[in-house]
Amino acid sequence: MLFWIIAGIIVIAVTAILAGAIRAARVDRGVTPQASDMAVYRDQLAEVDRDLARGVLTEAEAEAVRVEVSRRLLDADRRAAPSAPAASDRAGILGAILVFAIVLVGGLALYSTIGAPGYGDRPLAQRLAEAEAARALRPTQAEAEAEAQAAGVLPPPREATPEFNTLMEQLRAAVAERPDDREGLTLLAQNEARLGNLSAARAAQEALVASYDGNAPLDQRLALLDLMVFTAAGTVSTDAEAVLRDLETVAPGRGEVLYYRGLVEVQSGRPDRAFPIWRRLYEQSPPDAPWMPVIEGEIRAIAAAAGVDYVPPERRGPSAADIAAAEDMSAEDRDEMIRGMVAGLADRLATDGGPAEDWARLIRALGVLGQAERAGRIAEEAETAFEGNEDAIRMIRSASQDAMRNAGGAGQ
Repeated sequence: MLFWIIAGIIVIAVTAILAGAIRAARVDRGVTPQASDMAVYRDQLAEVDRDLARGVLTEAEAEAVRVEVSRRLLDADRRAAPSAPAASDRAGILGAILVFAIVLVGGLALYSTIGAPGYGDRPLAQRLAEAEAARALRPTQAEAEAEAQAAGVLPPPREATPEFNTLMEQLRAAVAERPDDREGLTLLAQNEARLGNLSAARAAQEALVASYDGNAPLDQRLALLDLMVFTAAGTVSTDAEAVLRDLETVAPGRGEVLYYRGLVEVQSGRPDRAFPIWRRLYEQSPPDAPWMPVIEGEIRAIAAAAGVDYVPPERRGPSAADIAAAEDMSAEDRDEMIRGMVAGLADRLATDGGPAEDWARLIRALGVLGQAERAGRIAEEAETAFEGNEDAIRMIRSASQDAMRNAGGAGQ
């Protein structure tokens, strides 16, 4: 209630100030030319008396001047509009009402859009504290899986043939007898996942990773993290974050690791931390990366929540029309078109930078044109720019190898 009282007082004060300014402006505009003339004529009458006293004019001359000036004064008085002050007052009142309506309606519309009526004050320190509390209260893996099962958001287990079910029972029994059999655990995790037994698949993958005593291969740990999050219906549990922290020590630049770290920050109420992570990943990942659909759908909202006005960069490349046109060109014309595209792409990357896929496209194009040395230099620059991002570096090195092969056939 106090908020609305204060807001009302502010609206009234602003309206009064604006209305006063409008009224003053109208009063100033209400000074007519006739009123100015009348003031001049009065000054002239006073001047006649002064000239008569100094002896500049005779009595007869002074009287003649008085008659003429008085005639002009009366004429100007008749031409002056007597209703101007009233009209000005009415216009001022209407202007004040209009200003009040605009301020009131506009303020309410703006507040309904960006405000939160009835919502208490939440200073930044309080919101950060709440986010850290939410992070600490995130569910364990068992709790997250139970919540997902209760919500019915996971796909149901698939039906299998009796023969396959028999084989699965034998596999489960064999793994139970030999819990450190990595081949058996791998098969069990894969087939439980195919059947839709997600919790069982996650447990088997967890046992497989544990069998390496902290030295599990990177792909096995990534597979475990994927299963843990998927089985929890997208929630990164505290147990899953422990796996993530372990991965961050050995592969901090991996796309999967960056994606899940950003997801943790989103789920913990820290878009300010999530946005720079996902922005880097979005701008440096190929469009077919598995995390791209999620990031593409969420990054604008996360940027807005972080207080950033973000427009995702346009992903450029030859259009379908360009490709179709190139098919009908002669070899010379096609090479010329490719050179033009390569020059444009190179200029843009040198000026604005871009995702790793654009750098890889440029490197391969230079190889097609036979410019192996230039392709190698650009590949080195790109690797430096994407240092720490293993996915991007892999893409760039693959493009560089393709460029060297293509350039070998094309000539320098």
